[in-house]
Amino acid sequence: MVSVLPIRPARPGGSTTHPGRTPVSGLGRRRQRLGWAYSAPMAAIVAVFFLLPLALMLWMSVNHWPLLGASYPNGVENYGALTDPFFLRALWFTIKYTVVTTIVLSLAAFGMALLAQSARPGTGLFRTAYFLPTAVGLGSASLLFYGLFNTESSPLNTVLDRVGLGPVDWLGTNGSALSSTVGMITWRFAGFYMLILLTGLHSIDPSLYEAARTDGASRWQTMRHVTLPLLRPTLALMMVLSVTGSLLAFDQFYILTGGRHDTATLAIDIYREAFLSQDLGRAAAVSVALLVVLILINGAQLRLLRRKED
Repeated sequence: MVSVLPIRPARPGGSTTHPGRTPVSGLGRRRQRLGWAYSAPMAAIVAVFFLLPLALMLWMSVNHWPLLGASYPNGVENYGALTDPFFLRALWFTIKYTVVTTIVLSLAAFGMALLAQSARPGTGLFRTAYFLPTAVGLGSASLLFYGLFNTESSPLNTVLDRVGLGPVDWLGTNGSALSSTVGMITWRFAGFYMLILLTGLHSIDPSLYEAARTDGASRWQTMRHVTLPLLRPTLALMMVLSVTGSLLAFDQFYILTGGRHDTATLAIDIYREAFLSQDLGRAAAVSVALLVVLILINGAQLRLLRRKED
């Protein structure tokens, strides 16, 4: 008995469709071209404003690149800046500032979000009051708090002196400068992160809270087993934004403390190498190191949160 194999009909032009491959119709090809056309402007923007500067930074980091003058390759000599004592102090202070700021800012924003979550009379007023500092620019907020913390004309010291607590050197030491700056950053950004967390809280199904209350769960148990697990993606977004902003801190310390040695961040170290030492190559090397720190910390955060979700 001879079996007859079915003959696959030929496509126009004499070619046959490859087995297991879905033919792309004319409409599908037009949709593909339309998708490429829509994504091309954004791809061009990313290439011009991100990929090209990143490639230039990497190239500068392996060249002697003075602020004024000709450049020439010097290998990895610029990365010797990573062993400089100033860089090591700036790295340690930046990490310490990032940890403290993230913890304080997260707790403040979460507490404000819980207070503004319920629909009660006056809640809208509180939400607006919490969010208002976000409208102030970071440089303007730093100047405002510099006026509050300046020992020569600080209104806070005037009040403390009248009640017998004496003047406080808000920016004089490393610890006081760190605490004062964290307080300013919390005032400036807590409302913004509150809005992010409030959006996440409103996305939780109210029936889950009703089921928890029916089962006799306390407020802490409801917070631990219902609110926090379902709020984890929102918390991840807030923490990535907070950590990234803290690692790139420049304005607040440059204005409040002048970026002196014990309060210098990595961004201030880049500024010092580029514009004070006039060595753009070493500044690019420090920038590469900062980029690596950002990738490692944010990657670890996302992996940890994703593992908890799994």
